[in-house]
Amino acid sequence: MIHPRSGICDPLAMTTRHSGPLILGFLVSLVLASLAASQTGAKPSDTPEAHLGKGYDALKQDRYDVAVDEFRAALGLDPTLSLRARFPLAVALFEMHRPDEARREFEAVRDDVGDHPNISYYLGRLDIDVRDFEGAIRNLSAAIPTPPFPDTAYYLGFAYFKKGDLANAEKWLKAAAEKNPRDARVPYQLGLVYQKQGLGEKAKNAFQLSDRLRQLDTEESQLKVECGQKLDQDLREEAHAICDQLYDPRNADKLTALGTIYGQHGDLQAALKPLRRAAELEPESPQVQYNLALTYYQLNQFKEAKEPLSAAIKRWPDLFQLNALYGAVLLKLGEDSPAYEALHRAHQLNPQDSATVDLLYAATLALAQKGRDARQYSESLRYLEEAAGLRPQEPWPHQGMAEIYTRIGRPAKAKTEQQEADRLSKNLP
Repeated sequence: MIHPRSGICDPLAMTTRHSGPLILGFLVSLVLASLAASQTGAKPSDTPEAHLGKGYDALKQDRYDVAVDEFRAALGLDPTLSLRARFPLAVALFEMHRPDEARREFEAVRDDVGDHPNISYYLGRLDIDVRDFEGAIRNLSAAIPTPPFPDTAYYLGFAYFKKGDLANAEKWLKAAAEKNPRDARVPYQLGLVYQKQGLGEKAKNAFQLSDRLRQLDTEESQLKVECGQKLDQDLREEAHAICDQLYDPRNADKLTALGTIYGQHGDLQAALKPLRRAAELEPESPQVQYNLALTYYQLNQFKEAKEPLSAAIKRWPDLFQLNALYGAVLLKLGEDSPAYEALHRAHQLNPQDSATVDLLYAATLALAQKGRDARQYSESLRYLEEAAGLRPQEPWPHQGMAEIYTRIGRPAKAKTEQQEADRLSKNLP
């Protein structure tokens, strides 16, 4: 099944069930200090930013072993990155079923920042795995006032059931049903509670509801297949009649899944409605805001694309895709200076991405031109030197530097740069 927070073309979502916006929101909301911009003498691919970017990408792709290596590398370069690196490291270890290591990392983060619902949730899950139901109840109860994930109440109810406290099990499983009415696990677990309580009819009804929800999931999966097939056949009216059966104005995950299907099959205009509604329901989700912005960008609606990105980039500064898309949008809008900042950050996070290099190169040349026109020659030279480093095969930065050195009366430097520009020009295809 398509993960509900997947992107349209370049999904931002970390595809673990318990990764994604809540983790990332936690990381940013607790950050106490900015990440160092670079390490002296470090290669572009061996900076904390580069390892963080690779780690987040690996989580997104369920490549947890790679994520573990990258986050540990980031911590090796900057041990203060407990929040930006150690917490997602713990999540990756959790997903790899390495509970002892995961627990150590979660507890280390808690030592740094104190109690937080996200940490309590994961520790509660780890407690359940080792059948420490008292510990699970303690940790999940600490998380429940501001539940970090929709299934927090389910696991709390499950822990109470395993401990034999049927009253509290029923209470929290009912709360889970209100929070997640489509989760088939919840009525099934409630059915077991009712059985223990001797409430046979209630148990029967709960089990039947669980079966119906599982059947609904199967039917929705079939609808998604049919929706995609009709879109591929370019039968838009028939496709919309099928696809719109998946539209649920109260469920951001289903809306995002629908928008994703439309986008993947080329119906970007139809994708806007569900993605806009999903963004209204989850304004703090980076994935949802990214999906909406990407769709606007693909439709050349750049002002509309900027709005969801501008807030998201402040909350999640370490996400490569957010920075790259934001920089591309700003460049299209002619906002060269903020575009440069976003693209420079994206390049730090993922130095190997050639598309980002191309965009950053364009931004540096635009700023160099503005600096030259304003007679801010030192500023212009700085951007031209950076552009030359980004694309060393291009003659244009050297040509620009030759012109500026001529203007400021440095003929020897002008001659050197002109010779380099001429040499590179001969090698152009």
